Amino acid sequence: MTPADTGASTVVDAAPAAPAVPDSTGSSDSSDSRMAPGGPGYRRMSFALFLAGVATFALLYSTQALLPLISGDLGVTASDASWTVAAATGGLALFVLPMSALSERFGRRTVMTASLAVAVTVGLLVPFAPSLPALVALRAVQGAALAGLPASATAYLAEEVRPRALVTAIGLFVAGNSVGGMSGRVITGWVAQEWGWRVAVGVVGLVAVACAVAFRLLLPAPRHFTPGSLRPRVLVRTVRDHLANPLLRRLYAIGALFMTVFGGVYTVIGYRLTEAPFSLPQGLIGSIFLVYLVGTVSASTAGRLVGRLGRRGALYLGAGTTAAGLLLSLAPSLPLVLLGLVLITAGFFAGHAVASSAVGKTAQHGRAQASALYQSAYYVGSSAGSTVGAVAFHSGGWAGTVGVGVLAVLGVVVITVSGSLAARRAAGTPVRALSLPP
Repeated sequence: MTPADTGASTVVDAAPAAPAVPDSTGSSDSSDSRMAPGGPGYRRMSFALFLAGVATFALLYSTQALLPLISGDLGVTASDASWTVAAATGGLALFVLPMSALSERFGRRTVMTASLAVAVTVGLLVPFAPSLPALVALRAVQGAALAGLPASATAYLAEEVRPRALVTAIGLFVAGNSVGGMSGRVITGWVAQEWGWRVAVGVVGLVAVACAVAFRLLLPAPRHFTPGSLRPRVLVRTVRDHLANPLLRRLYAIGALFMTVFGGVYTVIGYRLTEAPFSLPQGLIGSIFLVYLVGTVSASTAGRLVGRLGRRGALYLGAGTTAAGLLLSLAPSLPLVLLGLVLITAGFFAGHAVASSAVGKTAQHGRAQASALYQSAYYVGSSAGSTVGAVAFHSGGWAGTVGVGVLAVLGVVVITVSGSLAARRAAGTPVRALSLPP
């Protein structure tokens, strides 16, 4: 999920639009009835969306730290077990755009509530899956249901929160994503070590149920949403306009490639650490995901990186850091592998933050759809990384997974270089040496 979308969608009929959200640099009128820090409902709203983020990412990646156990229990290979992750992220990628349109008609809170309700219900069924195909099918449905959260949350915030408080509110939601992704993996690792992967996934499901109930009770009713009738032709035209924009296409590809690295590494790392020379227990493998805290820090500093290096310079730095981490992780030393994961995580989150924020600045209309397209590409990259990284590990070991990651990073560099060249040509500047323009 990305904070790129800070405006409501424009895919509505002739019904009155929701009140426009002023630029965040504008004045904060005391007559503005939207929520602000210290005002009525703001703390409840922030905590509700934080819990929604926790539930979403805990469910979405609930099987990732458990893949070696799933392989052993169901008698399948790493590449087969990886589909339990790829199916969930792929389902989200496919449905995030339709969900963004449904939220225009039925309301942000309604879509988010329905999405969580379906996702947690499926989450309680996942532990009872009798076979890998059944498990993959349930995970695909779960991912499709969860698509309603990223499709609706930022639009809700843009409509209900004052502009000056919007970045902080979105930051809390994104923090919930990070905490959910990390805690879900850590919890499942330690629970599975004692009671198996099915109990571990069930515990995550119960935690998500509690988060979903609290979310629905806490989230204030929307006061600034105006429903509109769906117009598929307008949606198609908006999507076509975004895909015709070369800069947006590059940003979508960069997001997908960064996530290909990240998805592949964290899907396969459990298998590597269970093997010699490491032979770690499941609980410690789950704790590896505490490295996500590094990503939270690097994402929060991405704005300063862009200020100093420009957008492309920050992307080069993120790609270089990720590549260094991939190569370092080849070492047969646990401290060096962990340092490699730290660099991979820091580079990924910085690159993702830069690319996703650029989407919102680049799109001149239909920002909800522009953000949804980025999220679709992002989760397609996650699905591809999970599957291809596992196949590469099955055939070539950890070096194979690293090779896939290095190729994806090279793709990020090539696309960023092409963006630099395109910017120079558009400005009429002779192409000699590549600098780092903003």
